[in-house]
Formats: sequence, structure tokens, C-alpha cells
Amino acid sequence: MLENFEFLQVISKKDYKSQMTGLKTKLGELQRELQKNNIPLNIVFEGFDTAGKGTIINNLMLNLDPRGFNAHFIKPPTEEEYYRPFMWRFWNKIAAQGRIAIFNKSWYQSVTEEKVELEYSTSMVEKAFENIISFEEKLLTDKSIILKFFIHITKDEQKRRLKKLESNSYTSWKVGKDEWKKHKLYNQYKKSYEEMLDKTSTDLSPWHIIEGHDKRFATLKVFKTIIETIEQSIESFQIKPQPIRLMKVPFSMLDKVDLDVALEREEYEKELKFYQKKIRGLEHDLYRKRRSAVILYEGWDAAGKGGNIKRLVNSMDPRGYEVIPIAAPNDIEKKHHYLWRFWSKIPKAGHIAIFDRTWYGRVLVERVEGFCTTNEWKRAYNEINGFEKNLANFGTIVIKFWIHISQEEQLARFKARQENPYKQWKITDEDWRNRERFVDYKKAVDEMLFRTNTKYAPWTIVEGNSKLYARIKVLKTVASVFEEKLNE
Repeated sequence: MLENFEFLQVISKKDYKSQMTGLKTKLGELQRELQKNNIPLNIVFEGFDTAGKGTIINNLMLNLDPRGFNAHFIKPPTEEEYYRPFMWRFWNKIAAQGRIAIFNKSWYQSVTEEKVELEYSTSMVEKAFENIISFEEKLLTDKSIILKFFIHITKDEQKRRLKKLESNSYTSWKVGKDEWKKHKLYNQYKKSYEEMLDKTSTDLSPWHIIEGHDKRFATLKVFKTIIETIEQSIESFQIKPQPIRLMKVPFSMLDKVDLDVALEREEYEKELKFYQKKIRGLEHDLYRKRRSAVILYEGWDAAGKGGNIKRLVNSMDPRGYEVIPIAAPNDIEKKHHYLWRFWSKIPKAGHIAIFDRTWYGRVLVERVEGFCTTNEWKRAYNEINGFEKNLANFGTIVIKFWIHISQEEQLARFKARQENPYKQWKITDEDWRNRERFVDYKKAVDEMLFRTNTKYAPWTIVEGNSKLYARIKVLKTVASVFEEKLNE
């Protein structure tokens, strides 16, 4: 792909200034249009060292309203970032609605520079490509714009620029052993870049290869491409999307659950003590082997999630886990993709995050209550599966519980809460209102279980009419999964 480019295009200073005047004005207008239409724009710059990425980015930043963009200069991952799924740090940097994020190098480092320098295995690189494509698809379907530029220069041109920098006392500090080492590996980098361009250039997110020998030509081409893409995107976003059609759910997993199972107090106390001690030991094993875990709790109101979590963490080392209660998104969170707020809470290697309600709110309460569009909750199944696959690819253990109780048991618990002055805070008008929509919620739960029950992140339905039985089943499941994954 990169072999076919010629580097003959040259723009005079006069022509450059003449064309840039109109482009600067237009770019400012379109930045305001992005803000008006709440459209996020993420601009990625990749390419060979000394290709001119910094110069182009500087020109771009000088011609944007500084209140509306953030620039990110990506370096190799820090120790904190290294112990997280590799997309973690980029989810935390993506543009919010109406803003622009500019990346000098990006999530593509793992399949280019790091691949060459660290000699990643083929399977690791393939997983990284899978994560990248999944990440970009999520943003694109959420009405984000992703612009990807690859600034290309030849090996001879790179050598000429390195020597020029080295010979100038003001810029010689920019050239050292690492820069010359990368120059010697030019052909390996080129091969890696070509694979990246081939595997990640899509109709919705194509790569724009910029001939970088003439910096004025390269800058003009970048500006023109940005302007053209924003204009086309704003126009396309105004077209009503085609409805998403899904295969009908063939059966109800909840209807097959036996809610009459129970556990006697004496047996409960014995098993509780045994499994709490076992999980504490497994938590330390996770830390030693640097395996992270996320444990998700979903279930009916009053199903006993809180009490269940309390028994799970009772003997765990508090330094190794965090319980994360999820409420309705705040104003800042609403300006990002709905998964954005969860990525920031993903634990680092060796630690455990326990979620009391989760990203499944998109296909449950947001679906039933109309807080998102039909297309948004329908496409969320694939987005959630992709998100959890990202975690699994990193080695994170994903355990998902649905705590199931009957309508009769829920009613009894609601009434008990109302009559107990110490528990009245647990029951609200919203709980009663949600109960009236039981049929709608059950339909949503059945579909959620069917569409997101995967090999890498399966659901465990917990029979919750007996709180004692439910607590022990969760502890047994966590212990069993931890042991299995640690022995892989």
C-alpha cells in the first residue's frame, strides 16, 4: 500500500497562504457546528518518526478554538496503564459531545511500534486488532467522527531529516540512539504500518495517507480532509437510521428457574465460613498472578444484591477490591458513549471490581423507560459483548449474576421494608412503579440473558427467593471460576 505513493507534490508559500486563509475560516465554522450538534470528533495522527505529525498538529491547534479541544501526545504506557486493558487509557481520552480530541499517536501503537520493538506474538496482535475495531465501531455508531491520518515519508527522507536535526544545536537533542535505531528498522515499521492500514481501514473509518515530504502540501491535505469529512458527517447524521432487526428470543431462561430451592441455616453458616475463607485465599492468588476480575450484579429490586455483596467481601482484603454502585449517569457522563463511564472503573491487573448494577442498564431500565432509542438498545448487545471481549482478551475474569426472585417474594420484601423503620430508605415510589412494569422488564431481562450469554462472559442465574441459598451459590460460583481461570 505504501509503495504506491509518489512524493512529487509541492506547494509554494504563496499558494499555501492563499488556500489556508479560506480553510482556517471554514474550520472555525465547522468546529462551532460540531458544538451545536453535539458531535464528538477524534483525530488520529500516525506515521513515521520525523514525518511532520507535530507540525501539522500544531497548525491545526492554532486554528481551533482552544476551549473546544484536547490534544493527547501518546507515549508508551505507564506502569498504571500497563496493568489495565490497553484500550482503558484511550476510552478515558475520547472526545465528549461537541468537542475535539487530537491524538499524536494513539491506540495503534500496540500493533505498530510495540509490535516491532517488543516482538508481540501473532495472537496478541490479532486480539489488539479485534479490540481496536470494536472500539472504533462503538464510537462510530454513537454518532462520533473518527479521522485517521497516516503521514508517510521514505527512508531516505527520514535519514535526511534526522541528519538535519542532529546538525542543528537547537534541535540535536531530538535525535539519539533510539531515533537512529528506529531508522534502521524502517522496513520492519513499514511492514507493520501496512498491516495496520490494511486491517483497520473501513468504509466508516478509512485511513487517509498523507504524503509528508512537502509540509505545506501535507498540512493543506489534512485541513481539506477534516473539513470535507465533518461536512459529510453532519449531513449523514441528519438522515434517520434504518431500524435494527434482531432474531426473536426463542425461549425464556427465567421461566426455567426453580425458585423453591432453599438452604437450612446450619448448613448455610458452615458453607459461608468455608467459602469466604477460600475466596480470600483466591483473591491473593489473583494478585500474585496479576489477574483482574469484574463481578457484576443485576437483578430485580429487593432481590438481595446488597446483602449478597456484603457476604462476598466479608473476608476479602479491602486493598484488593472495590464495590462500585451504579446510579443514573450525570451530565458529564451523558456527553460520552454510555460505556465511557464504566471503562474508568475497570480494575488494574491483580484487583477486583464488584459492580452493583452495570452497563446492562442500557438494555434494561434505559430500554424499558425510554431513556434511549430503540436502535441504541438493540445495538448495545453487540457493543456490550465487544466490551466484555476486550476485558477477556486482556485476561480479566468476568463473572455475571442475575439475582432472580418471584413477584410474590418481591412484594413481601417491599412490604417488609415499608414496615421496618431501619429499612424504609430502601423502598421508593420508583420501586413500586417499576413493579407495575414487571412484564416489560421480564421481556428485557430474557433478551439480555439470551443475547449476552457468551463463553468468555457467561451469565449465572441465581435463585434468590432463599437469600441463604443465593449467597452460597454466588460464593461457590466465584470460587469455582477463580480456581478455573487461575489454573489455565
